[in-house]
Amino acid sequence: MASFLQRIFRRPDYRSDVTEFITRLKEERPDLEAQQRAGRALWWDKNLDREAIAEWKEARVPQKPYVYGDDPRQRR
Repeated sequence: MASFLQRIFRRPDYRSDVTEFITRLKEERPDLEAQQRAGRALWWDKNLDREAIAEWKEARVPQKPYVYGDDPRQRR
């Protein structure tokens, strides 16, 4: 039964337009993946200072619900 279903749904020669585009792009620009890794390292792959983040969170002052006026609960 499994072999019958595999024969029905198997499409070995099908490649989507997007897959074809990416394949062509990688052939035309073989350095593309290295550039992507360099960009990711530049913007995302960072070592975080956990102590500095914890200090920043402790020092945070809660913001008032409406920042442009007085809090009516504190009126005298």
